[in-house]
Amino acid sequence: MPSLDTPPVLTPTVKWRFPAVHPEGYKYVAIATGITLLLTIVSNVLFWPMVGVVIWVATFFRDPVRTTPQGQGLIVAPADGLITMIQRMPVPRELAGVNGLGDAPLMRVSIFMSVFDVHINRTPIAGTIKQVVYISGKFVNADLDKASEENERQHFVVEGRDGQRVGFTQIAGLVARRILGFVKAGDMVAAGQRIGLIRFGSRVDVFLPENVVPQVALGQRSIAGETVLGRVAGVPVTGVAQ
Repeated sequence: MPSLDTPPVLTPTVKWRFPAVHPEGYKYVAIATGITLLLTIVSNVLFWPMVGVVIWVATFFRDPVRTTPQGQGLIVAPADGLITMIQRMPVPRELAGVNGLGDAPLMRVSIFMSVFDVHINRTPIAGTIKQVVYISGKFVNADLDKASEENERQHFVVEGRDGQRVGFTQIAGLVARRILGFVKAGDMVAAGQRIGLIRFGSRVDVFLPENVVPQVALGQRSIAGETVLGRVAGVPVTGVAQ
């Protein structure tokens, strides 16, 4: 038996494990399982296809562990998915004004989530939630730009300790509209903390502050809580986990 003075043995590997299912998904997995059992009574032929449906539902609500990069001036991706837009755009009226992001156009990074992506969303920076604005809406394809103004959506403004604010918007998609929020105005959050979930296909828009340089490219895939979307210009990158 090693003495207490013996340093622990460090391992260079980490064991892979199945991602947990978010509690919000339990009822949907249970419903899919119940339907599977009922259809199996009618016909055994339907058993395996329905088992596939149950697995897909559980996979949709998966909630994997993420390791958020540490360092000053970083803005991380709030969603898994495909980068479909990096363009200067007007700020939505719900995020504009002196209590939000101001009135000048900002660089918008749009992340499209398919039904195969993780749909747990995370905060891009650490700080305080200054605003949460929920708006009900239509069933427009989330990949279309007009979904930003017509679909069900939820806007967030987070203010960092340095006073800098980042705004982002959850936008529900074509298949269903149901946005769930895990935080409220006044809550303090860590970078990469879970802040909400969108069910069955959706998009997240992030509005980068004026002094932030985008670090992603069109067509790139982002990982919520891990991919660096932008860096504050002039902040050294030494000591930052990539």
